[in-house]
Amino acid sequence: MIDVDDLISLVRTYNPKTNEDLLRAAYDYGGLMHEGQTRHSGEPYFTHPVEVAALLTEQRLDDATIITALLHDTVEDTKSTFAEIERMFGAEIAELVDGVTKLTNLQLSSNETKQAENFRKLFMAMSKDLRVILVKLADRLHNMRTIKHMRPEKQVQKSRETMDIYAPLAGRMGMHWMREELEDLSFRVLKPDARASIIRRFITLQRETGDVVPKITDDIRSELDRSGIDGDVSGRAKKPYSIWRKMEEKSQGFSRLSDIYGFRVITATEDDCYRVLGAIHRRWRSVPGRFKDYISQPKTNGYRSIHTTVSGRDGKRVEVQIRTRQMHEVAEAGVAAHWSYRDGERVENPFAVDPTTWIASLTERFDQAEDHDDFLETVKLEMYSDQVFCFTPKGEVVKLPRGATPLDFAYAIHTRIGHSCVGAKVDALRVPLWTRLRNGQSVEIITAEGQKPQPTWIDIAVTGRAKSAIRKSLREEHRDRFIKLGQELVRVAFEHVGKKATDKALRTAAKELSLQNTLQLLELVGSTEISAREVVNAIYPELAEKTGGPKVDANRAVVGLPEDVGVKRAACCQPVPGERIVGIKHKGDGVFVHAIACDALVELEEETDRWIDLHWHAGQHGAENPVSLNITIGNDFGVLGRICTLIGEQKANISDLHFIDRKPDYFRLLVDVDVRDAEHLHAVMTAIEADTDVASLERHRDMSRKP
Repeated sequence: MIDVDDLISLVRTYNPKTNEDLLRAAYDYGGLMHEGQTRHSGEPYFTHPVEVAALLTEQRLDDATIITALLHDTVEDTKSTFAEIERMFGAEIAELVDGVTKLTNLQLSSNETKQAENFRKLFMAMSKDLRVILVKLADRLHNMRTIKHMRPEKQVQKSRETMDIYAPLAGRMGMHWMREELEDLSFRVLKPDARASIIRRFITLQRETGDVVPKITDDIRSELDRSGIDGDVSGRAKKPYSIWRKMEEKSQGFSRLSDIYGFRVITATEDDCYRVLGAIHRRWRSVPGRFKDYISQPKTNGYRSIHTTVSGRDGKRVEVQIRTRQMHEVAEAGVAAHWSYRDGERVENPFAVDPTTWIASLTERFDQAEDHDDFLETVKLEMYSDQVFCFTPKGEVVKLPRGATPLDFAYAIHTRIGHSCVGAKVDALRVPLWTRLRNGQSVEIITAEGQKPQPTWIDIAVTGRAKSAIRKSLREEHRDRFIKLGQELVRVAFEHVGKKATDKALRTAAKELSLQNTLQLLELVGSTEISAREVVNAIYPELAEKTGGPKVDANRAVVGLPEDVGVKRAACCQPVPGERIVGIKHKGDGVFVHAIACDALVELEEETDRWIDLHWHAGQHGAENPVSLNITIGNDFGVLGRICTLIGEQKANISDLHFIDRKPDYFRLLVDVDVRDAEHLHAVMTAIEADTDVASLERHRDMSRKP
């Protein structure tokens, strides 16, 4: 374990003005509090906080952060208290220790709803002081370096959490080296065989071709010398996890993977970066589509560098990154560059980006989100995503994640533009909305008044912002439709038992059903999550038998016939339970049941001896009574599917469907729907009629089919 004098020496290398007495006091206090505690490895527990502090000295962080690292587990794991730390070390350090303690207690890999809330708490803590997450990331890195001493199932759980949350978060904070190491340490646990296989192939490759890294490094250095450019050149083989991910993404074997080596050139000035680029491209052939200029278009986390891939020695593809010393410091330290010290003074790096704006926007969106899964999706997308840079027709830059579409571009400009989007032009050519955008493209969004988000857009959009806005719009649209439908269904249900659906009655029913208000009640009825019968029964339980009752045997649905007489529903009028009916005897065919208003009965007015007084059996009938509906709908994308979905939402089955007429702007079709009774039919028809793309709807009666 590093002793206190060595730790102070590490801090003094970049901060000669460090408060040695306070560092020593924190070291002694932490050691005292953790005395007698051991890690899974058997080592004294205090070795962990000391190693975390040492990790943070590599990033040249201030005294408060180093002391927080030494004390970060005291409040959680020892008898120490917040008040005692505040008294001994001051309010700033006490708040930082408290922040790290709260992050440690968050279950970031728990169920979705709780996970979303815990992510919000994570970002709230980060927004107060980003040094909290720097300590937490260093804490996780040291734990992953020593993870082999944990139980196997705990190793898997911690590694998965690291891969899903802490590694991408480190990347989003600009700490690329930490992200790479966290990913590779997790990869070692989650897929040990895959990692071992890649390492074996590397060894075989080096045995066959020799170590090409120093050779290519010398080649690049020689080219810079020839061009009179000063620059530090370094190279390395990429991490096993990085290689495995490329193999998975490209569905290629190791032997076909070309750019497994990475090289870096560090220059003095930005001008030199572009001179280096020119020298490398003059010497080696560049690979098309593999050039990215993050100097002119920096990443959101402040990362600046030029990336190019060239065919180097022996035709091997190599990636070269070119940046200045200050850019390199940001690329290595990320947000830690904000608190870096040199010669006792805090360093101002012009390229360091404060991510608090991003963090604040995420927490604000969480507070506004109705669906916390949307927030969680947004967080994960924005932590993982690489970026492309596109331009508006006016030349303004819009940053989007890789794989984004014109729809994402539209929502990035404004939600209103996204909602009204009907098409897009990319580099002046009309393209489908699902087109994947590439760096440097100019995008023009075509809008139309009256356009609304479509359900299919959820699958087209990539960004969390676009998906969240689309879902919210669809929810609101469906909510209004469901409320309107619910009002009609409840009105009919109340009238069925001789009551009125007054506002007071609905408020009472909502209270009895433990719902927030009347609108929620009507929305649930309209979406068939609760039935209108349940609303009636909630306040008039004594009328339950009128709205419910036992299931009715389909063979005995009609009352008023001898047991040995068969009964059939007339195809001309298709009567359903709940309608007034009459039976007509047919010699040899039994009795046909007609609705009392059926036109076929006019011809039988003089044959009263054939008429039989019938009525439907009380109780709940099965959804096995087909009714034909004549529907005219707009000829537009997704309309027919939506109508079928509406019918299904009402728990009705489509038994047949055929088109009567097809025109460029509309379709007419007959749909046979199986319903329970007249109330069920009314609910189905009301749901269909409420759709904006339904021009007309009527119950179809075919007199040519009379018995």
